[in-house]
Amino acid sequence: MVKSQVETVLGAVDAEDLGITLPHEHVVMDVSYYTTPPTNDEEREKYHAPITMENLNWLRHNLYKSKVNVSIYNEEEAVIADLKAYKQNGGATVVENTVVGINRDVQKMVNISRASGVHLVCGTGYFVDAVIPGDVKSNSVEKITETLISEINEGIKLKDCVVKTGIIGEVGTSWPITDFEKRSLRATAIAQVQTQTPVMLHPAEDPKAPFEVLRLFQEAGGDAKRTVMAHMDYVFPKDEQVLAFADEGAFIEYDFFGSEISYLVPYMSDLQRIEKIIKLIDQGHADKILISHDIHACHNLTKFGGIGFSHILDYSVPRMLQLGVTQANIDKMIVGNPKAWLTYY
Repeated sequence: MVKSQVETVLGAVDAEDLGITLPHEHVVMDVSYYTTPPTNDEEREKYHAPITMENLNWLRHNLYKSKVNVSIYNEEEAVIADLKAYKQNGGATVVENTVVGINRDVQKMVNISRASGVHLVCGTGYFVDAVIPGDVKSNSVEKITETLISEINEGIKLKDCVVKTGIIGEVGTSWPITDFEKRSLRATAIAQVQTQTPVMLHPAEDPKAPFEVLRLFQEAGGDAKRTVMAHMDYVFPKDEQVLAFADEGAFIEYDFFGSEISYLVPYMSDLQRIEKIIKLIDQGHADKILISHDIHACHNLTKFGGIGFSHILDYSVPRMLQLGVTQANIDKMIVGNPKAWLTYY
């Protein structure tokens, strides 16, 4: 089945109108669970300090040691400004991957989409076990499935509208994968089959994780060809690892473009990302590559000296062209492949 329309927070839009699409971003999110608690007075002072020019360099190397940095939940105006810039640069659509556990607020998504003029596709589902509310963790596969299908088919009721979710995800998993996360994966697979909705999966950092996540998902009936495995940037540092996973059939996503933070975690640089992508293209996987920024905290926003939503268009695409990636393959990565995924092609 090919869907002629895709659900956004402002209603269904024609697939042909999706245009340039960022498949993995956040416009409302809180990752406070990921912060490193301060252990002395100096750390406590930095933990609570506002973001300034004076501490910006420190922040870029200590992203999750700042309480102020880890939430963009109350930065609507800054997000809207960056989305407007993205639209002015030719961008049209953003897939918003905030789900239960990381402060999903669909009403704010509606407000941001209206103000920015950018299509926002909202997700349903659950993030990693560590942030799932206690009253949800005991839910059965059947109960989780029922919730997912309801948000896809019936929608989420707000004060002035009903929002239908356009994807399932990002569905979070830890390593080892917990019992709740296994139930969440099974429910995701069942809901995908019943509703023909695209899926976004978030693996842990271990190179074995994407293979195991996909195995569990497929055993429950999930369709790899309609599914994205996120965060190739930190999961597969070696070429042979990502090339082996590419043969599994899922879309593969490099979604930390603009994050040059190898001192903090083993993320690759943009140049390394592009080199991996070129190898994937050379091996015949151009139709399965997605790229994004995973905007999720204040340091990502231009208000705080960050990259905003236009970094790929401003910097990554020109660099790819310089390195020999054809315009046709770039168009696949930023228009054709997201459209194929979102329309269940």
